Amino acid sequence: MRRRQRTGAGIIGVTALALGMATAVAGPAHAAEPEPGAYWLVNSASELCLAVAGARTEDGVQLVQERCDGAAHQTWRLEHDKDGFRMVAAHSGKCAGVKDAATSAGKAVQQERCTGAASQTWRFVPVAGGSAYQVVNVHSGKCLNVKDSSTAVGAVVQQNSCDSVASKAWLIKQGAVPLPSPTIPTAGPTTPPPWEPPATDWPAPTGQVAVNSTINVSGTFDGGMRRYYGTGDLGDGGQSEGQDPIFKLADGAVLKNVILGAPAADGIHCTGSCTLQNVWWEDVGEDAATFKGTSASQTMVIDGGAARAASDKVFQHNGPGTMYIRNFRVEDFGKLYRSCGNCSKQYDRHVVIENVTAVYPGKSLAGINVNYGDTARFSNITIVGDSNRKIIICQKYQGTTKGEPKEIGSGADGVNCVYSASDITYR
Repeated sequence: MRRRQRTGAGIIGVTALALGMATAVAGPAHAAEPEPGAYWLVNSASELCLAVAGARTEDGVQLVQERCDGAAHQTWRLEHDKDGFRMVAAHSGKCAGVKDAATSAGKAVQQERCTGAASQTWRFVPVAGGSAYQVVNVHSGKCLNVKDSSTAVGAVVQQNSCDSVASKAWLIKQGAVPLPSPTIPTAGPTTPPPWEPPATDWPAPTGQVAVNSTINVSGTFDGGMRRYYGTGDLGDGGQSEGQDPIFKLADGAVLKNVILGAPAADGIHCTGSCTLQNVWWEDVGEDAATFKGTSASQTMVIDGGAARAASDKVFQHNGPGTMYIRNFRVEDFGKLYRSCGNCSKQYDRHVVIENVTAVYPGKSLAGINVNYGDTARFSNITIVGDSNRKIIICQKYQGTTKGEPKEIGSGADGVNCVYSASDITYR
């Protein structure tokens, strides 16, 4: 097999200062079109915040108004669209849209998988003489409104004809929240404390397991820090596409405390939501792991561990959903994450990369297809040994369903590639 040598070694939390409002939240002195960013939307009549009911994450949940407390499900990222803004719920990554793309008054406004549809696009129109806005749906021309102009907590939000009624006006207040975190199907905290493996101290295996056919995992599989490596049909050691994985995880499965040795075939496949906890790749094969989910609500969580010697991709994302890479180290690699550039069926895909150390050489941390609405969000990234800053943080592509995708740019833009200079540290 091809063996590579190892090398050497904005958005912040909300505090309660926020919006414990029994009084109105002051807006800007003169309303102008807001800049992209994270905001709370406060109804002028009720002084309550626009929220996703129950902080739920699935599609079709109607929006409501709640007492403002700065929670992520009350926080909306305004992202420029060609005709206005997408309003993206910070806790779920889903868009505010009109149910069934209806144009009639009284139709529910709900959270939905972001598709770029006009029914998910909103214009912020300043209210004459004030600091509030009417939030107008581009598809229907109707305004975001609290049903029956209610001032009650929990009242539902819908679209209605635009007029001067106060319940159709909204103040915006800029806020900041943590990036969304999934529900991790394992014991312990969902966000572990910061961790970074030493530069050369990779774990010694407690034993070795030769694998000649894919191990299917449902529930939780604890490898006890044994090294698993391919043999027989899994022992080719090449980089050809279409190899079978060492492990195949069912929806909801957890794989932890595993070392993947060489040859590693196609690593790990996740067929739905899954968690990889403290998994180490000593020499990445075709890919370290591939997310092959079937639903936009599914998540793949890589929590802890490390990978090295990846000639191309470490983590490949083929299905819909969101991948989380946290508390991880990568050395001598091509791309840490890649949203499939030429899958026959394409989706909007999302990745959150946090508390990750990348050791040069490497090409990019994330590659995404902006034409399909992909997003990549970064925080607490440390890059080691890249004095000339050659590692690209976020590479943008024009994805396709056949042929090769085209590189179309790179760098933070606040919409698809989301990070600031303070999120990246070079050592």
